[in-house]
Parts: sequence; C-alpha cells; structure tokens
Amino acid sequence: MEIRIRIPNDYEEGVGRLLMPGAYDRSRQAAVVRRISSNFDEAVAKFFGTKRPDPIAAQGSHDAYVTALRAHGTEVTVLPGLDDHPDCCFVEDTAVMVDGKVIIPNMGHPSREGEQRDVAEHLGENAEVVQMPEGATLDGGDVIFFDDRYLIGLSTRTNRAGAELLAEHVRADDFDVELIDIPTSTLHLTTVCSSPRPGLIIAAEGHLTPSQIEPLAEDVIWIPNEESYAANTIGYSGDRAIIAAGFPVLRQTMLDEGFSITSVDMNAIMQADGSLTCLSVFNA
Repeated sequence: MEIRIRIPNDYEEGVGRLLMPGAYDRSRQAAVVRRISSNFDEAVAKFFGTKRPDPIAAQGSHDAYVTALRAHGTEVTVLPGLDDHPDCCFVEDTAVMVDGKVIIPNMGHPSREGEQRDVAEHLGENAEVVQMPEGATLDGGDVIFFDDRYLIGLSTRTNRAGAELLAEHVRADDFDVELIDIPTSTLHLTTVCSSPRPGLIIAAEGHLTPSQIEPLAEDVIWIPNEESYAANTIGYSGDRAIIAAGFPVLRQTMLDEGFSITSVDMNAIMQADGSLTCLSVFNA
C-alpha cells in the first residue's frame, strides 16, 4: 500500500531508555523541525541539486513532510526559520540524543554555526545538554542508531574528534559504536543509508561498500547509484515508512518487502542536498 503526500502504535518493546528517541522501536512519538529560511536559495549545495534552491517551493515540500510525520502519529514542534542561516531547516545536524542527554555539536560547515541554539533550548527542556568542545565537529546527519549500536560516519562534516566524543557517551551507556568512513562522493552517512525496520539497512551503491555495511545487519537492500538519494528513509513501527517520491526502484523494493509507504515530494529540498531525515530530530 502506498500513500502519496505532495502538498501542504504498534509498539515494539525497546530498551526502556531514550537513546535516539523513537529510533529503537521506530515509534517516533515527537519531533522538532524548523521552517525554511527566507534565504534558502543560499544554502550550501554540492551533491544532488540541479538548480538554485527555491525557498517557496521548499516550504511547500516541508509542509508536506510535516503532514506525513503527523499522519504517522508524530507530535511535531515547528521552530521558526532563521534568515541568517539558509540551511537551518536541516535540524538533524544540530543535535544527537543519547540516553537522556542531547549532544550539541560544533557544526561541520562554518556557515551553520549558531543553528544549534534554539534546538538545544527546546530539547534541553527534557534532557541534559552537552556541548562539544572546540575542535570537535559533527553533523547529526552522520549518526544512525541501528537497533543496538550507533553508526557514526567520518565525513567532511564530522571529524574523528567529534565522532570519538559522541562514541564516549554512547559507550558509557553500554552501547556499541561503529565508525564508518564516508567518501567525498556524498555528504553524510544518512544521505546514503537508513534503517526503516529492525535488522534492515538500506544503502546506496557507489558510496558505501558491502564490507562496511553487510557485517552490521541481518538484511541489506542496496539501492542503485542513480537512486542514491532514495536510500534516506524514515521507518515507523509496523513496517510503515516515509520515502522520497520519484524513485521507482526503491518504491517497488519496499512494497515487495511488505512496507506500507508514504511518498513525499522532496525535490525542492533535494536542491540543497537535504533529505527526509535531515528535517527533524526525534525527541520522544
């Protein structure tokens, strides 16, 4: 079954801790998002965009995205956009939840420094805020909580100091960490990898390799390189998932796997290298 959204719980018992909230059991009960900046056309873009980002079109996609989250039972808090930060809608990068703490990183691109403040204030209402020290950089887009471990990408945005600091907090809570080298052909780990249900990883060919991914998961679906963007999905309990519209191989593969999918037109967001998970931080 597929639902398409283009315009504006089953509960699987988890580990009983916050971790990356909603990730272990895919319940995703609450999330924070941020509206599109009026200067979205100045967003940093290198990989997927084929034309200048359009703030109005992007807000339309963002509205559809929020509608999809709410349709899946997520309570969404929408923060205002920031005129001084064209990339501010990509809140995933600004915070990582770890067992009752919210790790606030130093952003991997200098132009994005400052986006974290409002997100930290919001998440800090119910979690301890931990600020990364100077010299350590990390984007939340390089972090995936996969069932019993954190996958952390080492990329042009996340350096080893940032990855190791996050890893220290994760290991202190008795969870494993896998560091994954991210090639310069892509931006973040989540850009080309996601886990819509337990034991399953979706990964993009031409970026990640079988030796990096296949030892980690019971089942790996490899998406052809021409559909790399579609490897970023949001999974919910009960084999429900949100995917980007316009990628027939991924769509059919997930239908064959028994998923009930909701498709959101993300083309306007893609022009600034943003994907589905980039637009939210799940905090319950």
